[in-house]
Amino acid sequence: MLAFAAIPSVSTDPAYQEGMAAAAEWVSRRMKRAGLEQVQVLPTGRHPVVYGEWLHAGDAPTLLIYGHYDVQPPDPLDAWQSPPFAPTVREGRVYARGVSDDKGPMLIPILVAEAFLHSGGQLPVNVKFMFEGEEEIGSPSLAPFAAAHGELLAADFVLSADGAMWRSDLPSVIVASRGLVGLNFTVTGAAKDLHSGRHGGGIANPLHALARLVASLHDEDGRVAVEGFYSQVEELSPQERQAIQAIPFDEEQYLADVGAPALVGEPGYTLLERHWIRPTLDVNGLWGGYQGAGGKTVIPHAAHAKLTCRLVPAQDPADIAAKIAAHLEAHLPPGVDLSVEPAGPGVRAYALPRDHPGLLVAEQVLGVVDGQSPVRVRLGGTLPAAEVFLRELGVHTIFFSFSTADEDFHAPNEFFRLQRFYTGMEAWARYWTQTRNFVVVPISD
Repeated sequence: MLAFAAIPSVSTDPAYQEGMAAAAEWVSRRMKRAGLEQVQVLPTGRHPVVYGEWLHAGDAPTLLIYGHYDVQPPDPLDAWQSPPFAPTVREGRVYARGVSDDKGPMLIPILVAEAFLHSGGQLPVNVKFMFEGEEEIGSPSLAPFAAAHGELLAADFVLSADGAMWRSDLPSVIVASRGLVGLNFTVTGAAKDLHSGRHGGGIANPLHALARLVASLHDEDGRVAVEGFYSQVEELSPQERQAIQAIPFDEEQYLADVGAPALVGEPGYTLLERHWIRPTLDVNGLWGGYQGAGGKTVIPHAAHAKLTCRLVPAQDPADIAAKIAAHLEAHLPPGVDLSVEPAGPGVRAYALPRDHPGLLVAEQVLGVVDGQSPVRVRLGGTLPAAEVFLRELGVHTIFFSFSTADEDFHAPNEFFRLQRFYTGMEAWARYWTQTRNFVVVPISD
């Protein structure tokens, strides 16, 4: 794991292209060493997929094992206690960029396969491994790759090494994740920056216009004010809401953990409901004008913003993006122009059937290795792979990662608990053994 985590495989930055290629080759060599067959590095539109298989378990189910070898950028570097690509072990934790998301967790099933094959020469189930290198940039090549390799990837369901557990003190299984759509927009005024003394008060200021547009996106209670934003949102049943409310969760501790002074959001819903079952619209970036040291008295030529929405089932990413664009056009102040660009096609929300056999096995296994029954949780974030696999391959995804959401992935000082690494290996071995004899129910048309 330390050697793997030392490879700087940052997918979003072309400066790390050599690191991406090195990580794919490292995974390929490690899979071959484990005894997997047909191991190959397959090209995509950007970063390759590493594939391998072992298909000698007869009529036992076939599992497609998923994970990703790419990582987030390490910035800001000065916030790390040890270099991000020099893995360091401290107090039972490995610190490195990507060690929790997803290099440590995705290495677990490779090592479990190696243990089975080197000890008895046989796996309990048929397995296909597929590790991508673009998860951290939204998996743009995953859908076309899956569509083009449907036979190669055919399986009864996907078992994902990605998708962290909710909390370190409470075993959990993910049964749903929100979708995602984003857009960027720019407000422009004059053809160039202007002197604020000479032109102020007579020419529209794009920053002022941008501020008004952003403020118009929510009402005073925190609800999204875009017309039709909630029109496709389906309310949960009282029983489903009660199940969420029964999950142990301390809102005051949450505030302390994130360092925020108070909770805000859509009225009528608990914090977990806002995180899991309600759609959101957030401003992720806002800039324009002079930002250097001191002051500069200008009216800027342009101002910019980046938005993303987390979506719930039945919301269509393209439809939501179009509604936001229409809202911005309708609320555009006079004296400025607006341009809107989509930030990719977006991802629909995903929900796993509550009686899926793979989910039931995961719950049974976690109950054994963790000593307590797991809770069913929803993910406020987005896992593009699950929606892609359902759409392109017709199979559901079981999330079986042994990282946890508090391990600072995407932030400085990312870490992975070694105890979870060892627990994960036991759990994956039990999962494959227990899965051998169950019957997978096909998805109906």
